Order: sequence, then C-alpha cells, then structure tokens
Amino acid sequence: MRRMPDTLVIILLIAIVFCLLTWLIPAGSFDRMEQDGRMAVIPGTYHAVESAPQGLPALLMAPIKGFVQAALVIAFVFIVGGAFAMITNTGAINAGLYRLITLSANRPRMRIWMVPLLTAVFSLAGATFGMSEEILVFILITIPLARALGFDALIGTAIPLIGTGVGFAGAITNPFTIGIAQGLAELPLFSGIGYRLIVWLVLTTIATIALTVYAIRIARNPALSRVKHLMTEATAELQPIEMTKRHVAVLLVFGVGMITLIAGVILAGWYINEIAGLFLGIGILSAIVFKTPVSNAVKAFQHGAGEMLTAALVIGSARGLLVIAEEGRIIDTMLQGIAGAASATPRVVSGELMFAFQCVLNFFIPSGSGQAALTMPIMSPLSDLLGISRQTAVLAFQLGDGLSNIIIPTSGVTMGALSIAGIPYQIWLKWVWRIFLVLFMAAILLMLPPLLVLNW
Repeated sequence: MRRMPDTLVIILLIAIVFCLLTWLIPAGSFDRMEQDGRMAVIPGTYHAVESAPQGLPALLMAPIKGFVQAALVIAFVFIVGGAFAMITNTGAINAGLYRLITLSANRPRMRIWMVPLLTAVFSLAGATFGMSEEILVFILITIPLARALGFDALIGTAIPLIGTGVGFAGAITNPFTIGIAQGLAELPLFSGIGYRLIVWLVLTTIATIALTVYAIRIARNPALSRVKHLMTEATAELQPIEMTKRHVAVLLVFGVGMITLIAGVILAGWYINEIAGLFLGIGILSAIVFKTPVSNAVKAFQHGAGEMLTAALVIGSARGLLVIAEEGRIIDTMLQGIAGAASATPRVVSGELMFAFQCVLNFFIPSGSGQAALTMPIMSPLSDLLGISRQTAVLAFQLGDGLSNIIIPTSGVTMGALSIAGIPYQIWLKWVWRIFLVLFMAAILLMLPPLLVLNW
C-alpha cells in the first residue's frame, strides 16, 4: 500500500500554498483599537497596504516563529506529558481501567454506553467552560480505555476531539467564544441560551450516534478498524494489572485532581499555566503516595515529556501557518472580500454564507477567541445591514469555529492530539469527513430557524 505523507510534510505543503497566496491576494488591513484588553477591528476602515509576499525565508522561519507564538501550549504539552508519565508509571490508571473492563466483561451494553456518555461529557465541557488544549491530557486516558473496551484508537481520539468540537459549535457559556463574540457584538453575556441548548443537543446527539455506530462495528469485527496496523505507546493494548492499595491511593489523588481541574476552570478561570501546575503536582504526589524512587520518577517524567516531542513539533509548525498569513497581510483582505460578497445576497443566503465564511477563516485562524476578535466587529454591523440579528451572526461564528476544528490540519490541538495518538492526519481525514459532513449539514439547517422564524 502506498505510504501517505507524514503530518509535518502536509503542514509544509500547506505552508507553501500560504506563501503562494500572499503573492496572489492583495494586501490589506483594517484599523484596530483596544477593547477589553483585545485588539478589535474597526468596521469600515479596510484599506490597501503595501504588499508583503512571503518567500523561501518566510517559509523557513515560520516554524520557529510558530513555536514562539505557541510556546505556552508547547510547554504545557511537555509538562503534562511528563507529569502524566509519572502517574502512569505507578500502573494505577491501567489497573483501574483493567478493573473497569473486568466489571463490564459480561456486559457488552455497558461497554457501548461508555462511548456516548464520555462524548457527551467532553461536549458539555467544550460548551460550558471551553475545554480545548486540555484534551491533549485526556487522549492519554481515552485511547487505552477505548482499546480495552474492544474499540480502537480512532474512537479513543474522537471521543475528546469530536466531543469538544461539537461542544464549541453548540457553545452555551463558553467564555472563549460566546463570551468574547457576544461582548464584541454588544449583546448580553450568554443571551440566547435557549436555542443554543437545542443546537448543542442536536450536534452532540449526532456525534454520539456516529461514534457509537462505529464503535459497535469495531467491537463486532476489529478487522474493520482503519488503525489496526498502528501500535504506539499511546495505542498499546492494556495489560492486566492487579489493583493494590497503593493503586487506589494514586487513583484517589488523580480523581481529586480532576475535580480540582474542573472547579478551577469554571470557578477561578484557570488556564494553561494553572492546569500544567496542577498536573505536575498530581504527578509528584502520585509518585510520593506510590513510594516511587526519585530516580524512577524523574526518568518517567523525562520519558513522558520526550513522547510529546512530535506533538510539540506539529503544534509549533501548525501555528507557523498563521504567521505566514499574518505577515503576508492577506487575512483582512479575505475578510473584506467575503463580507462584501455576503452583503449582495438574500438574507437567508447571507446568513449561511456567514457560517461558511467562519469555517473557511478557521483554516487560517484556528483560535476561537482570535477569530471572534477579528470577525465579530465586522460581522455585527454587517448583520445589521442585512437584516440578520447579531445573535445569528454569533451563532454562525460558533458553528463555523467549532465544527471545522475537528477536520482542519492547521489546528494545533487537532494535530497535536493525532500526533499523541499516533494517527496520521490522512487516516483521520478519511475517517472523519463523513461525520463532519453530517454535522455541517445539520449546522446549515440549525441556522434556518434564527434566519426565518426566531426573533433573536
């Protein structure tokens, strides 16, 4: 079978395309002003600027610049990977998972129900407090769990990745998307929650059904798995481990840590720094409770951090794509062009074009908060001119941002998760595109009630 290009090669090819676009798309810019600590676009201020075509030097420097801009996420991946290895080195997680498997050995329905249950949990996390980069931690748990339940690494990766994706798309109180977008659109914070709950429920239901159907197929016939030939440390089979009192103590430490994580994110606004520190503390405490020798704990940390190297390379390189587009000054031109095209179409079509535009723009700016800060100051007044409510403009933004993140190769979180799982992007794309297409069509239909019926 012909070998497909590596993920880093795919990113390099996309970077070359981005460089070519800077020669083809006229450079332009909007004026900006600081608003609530962020630089917001001033509508109606688009103007041409001196072109800045990007060539070979920009292509070669993009990765290092991407690393600088994504340094916080990359450091987070290394520290959490090392800390998690300290936890897994005790064998407690594997022992707990194996115990769960033995309890469900004669209960196949219980195994299947784990898929929709966990998918819904991750979706709710994405919809409420904006879980995103944090899924890189949980990938290390969901993959061995999925394999132990009789599924494959695709299910283990899709549960947190697609789960949080549809959660972002159906965001209810996500402060990084809805909070910023509604603030820039001058709407009451988290208003319109009734219809957004319906959107979240519909998208989450579609995702859980799709993943459950695939899980059932793999459980019945493992040969159907698209990743059956892959075997990395993240996708390795779960080995039987007898549960001991020390294992129980480590699991209690881990459980309390997860509760602290959720409480910290929701109540105290924790983000990457705090979460990385929390996991480092959990790792150290786990080693102490299990009485792991210091030298072994340090080696485990180093090994776990080393396993994250490919993921870090992918995250930094993916961020470098945005650097090329920014320094080539083409993002604002694309924004102006698509906004102008939307204004020349009927209201319903314009609303759907807003959604499609957000999907396209997310390829270049795979950041919910960054995309909101860039587009909402333009889309809000544009929606007024088109007779579309600002709530609908926010809905188009959140749907486009959330759904496209599960498929675009410029998302550091998506590519990082696939790297940790050892799943090549092309295999993921071949598998996930059908699910994405159904979700995309559902989003188009979900845009119709606000455009035709609802008085938002």
